[in-house]
Amino acid sequence: MNRTSMTDLKRIDALTDSEIAEAVAADADAAPIADEGTFKRARPASQVVPEVVEWHRRGRGSQKEPTKIPVSIRLSPEVISYFKTQGKGWQSRLNEILQEYVASQQ
Repeated sequence: MNRTSMTDLKRIDALTDSEIAEAVAADADAAPIADEGTFKRARPASQVVPEVVEWHRRGRGSQKEPTKIPVSIRLSPEVISYFKTQGKGWQSRLNEILQEYVASQQ
């Protein structure tokens, strides 16, 4: 896909640093420019919003059964399509089928 930019890049490239600073200062929606003081006042997110950090660290939680090992595997499109059309939990169902096969071979 070839998209042509509608931005006037030559005009933007020609702007000086002071012109850019003036445009940012005049823009009510622009975030304040970070300076040395900004970084000196910065605090870890765990001090500012500890509940958000804790929620993020919890993630999905531990697995109910023995821990699964994440792998990358190449399967045919037909196999993936079949299992995905079965809805949510398709990866778990695929894992169950593989577990049954392994058990039948022992």
